[in-house]
Amino acid sequence: MFDEMLHWPFFDERHRALRALGDWADSALDDLVAQEHAGGDVYALTPQFVARLGEAGWLRLAASLDGRLDARSICLARDMLARRSGLGEFAFAMQGLGSAAITLFGTPDQRERYLRGVMDGTRIAAFALSEEGAGSNPGEMEMAARRDGDAYVLNGEKTWISNADLAHQYVVFARTGEADGARGLSAFVVEADAPGLSVIERIPVIAPHPLGTLRFDECRVPASAMIGAPGDGFRIAMSVLDVFRSSVGASAVGLARRALDEALKRAAARRIGGRALADYQMTQDKIADMATAIEASALLVYRAAWVKDTTGARTSREAAMAKLFATEQAQGVIDRAVQLFGGLGVTVGMPVESLYREIRALRIYEGTTEVQKLIIASGLLAAASHGN
Repeated sequence: MFDEMLHWPFFDERHRALRALGDWADSALDDLVAQEHAGGDVYALTPQFVARLGEAGWLRLAASLDGRLDARSICLARDMLARRSGLGEFAFAMQGLGSAAITLFGTPDQRERYLRGVMDGTRIAAFALSEEGAGSNPGEMEMAARRDGDAYVLNGEKTWISNADLAHQYVVFARTGEADGARGLSAFVVEADAPGLSVIERIPVIAPHPLGTLRFDECRVPASAMIGAPGDGFRIAMSVLDVFRSSVGASAVGLARRALDEALKRAAARRIGGRALADYQMTQDKIADMATAIEASALLVYRAAWVKDTTGARTSREAAMAKLFATEQAQGVIDRAVQLFGGLGVTVGMPVESLYREIRALRIYEGTTEVQKLIIASGLLAAASHGN
């Protein structure tokens, strides 16, 4: 199904050439994947995944010095990596999400200083937007940054931050007060060793990933650390999410592809009542639904990425549709795979059990399913009110 997809009109030859990433991952990451599945320490494994991806040149898809990102390439990479390793896909994705604001809006000096290490895998990046009371609505953000001469002083906390306690640099959003709500936010790049910045908590989750809470206590950064202009923070954050929300859908598609692979092997090998599980009509019903859900999800994901790449316009509605549909459908695909495995499906160490834990968070981060529905509906209602 994946190779057939590469011939869809959304892609050109440079995208089809990325098929090599999947082949590379099958051999170059196999030892790390084995450690991941054996319950290895994610704080030790994540930097190793980043280093491998960087050494092989794949992180050049996630960041660039020329200010451009190709959404289709990012989606293809996440799709292929998720099929093979949840943590490996996470490592790639966070290098992109954590540095996209610098790629898209940073100065040449900021890109040179922070992105070369991201691309070669020697610097780990992180994106610090969410707060305890401002996860779904950045306009309610409380973290503040006040101007003090040639610097800004940051105070507050960020939580649910991927790569907390691993990152060398954080893109941090804070209230600078140019206007009320979301219009009064700005973005900064803050180095992990900045005085006043500390990681106060590691957050364990059902699919182990490095996640934590940051505290900023009179954390002083130079004014040159601001990305874009004062008050640009919300626009920067939404532009980043326009690219990466679609790619969350691509990750979900990759997880669902692996679930279908496992289900097909199980259906062919497992015998019940003298017949292969695959011979039963109820099994075929599940497999047909799984394959159809994956194809439909991929169409929405790569349509959104294609629109972003070819128009350069905001694609909030398309990205929201892609993330909403692909993550919800992948949850169903993986659930069906677990069901086909029976008791083995909920046994720790089985691939479908790991997939079941991996998929759940994708329906929450970078905007919950419910938030995606609000984005879609509000866009449609606004267009209707203007007669579009």
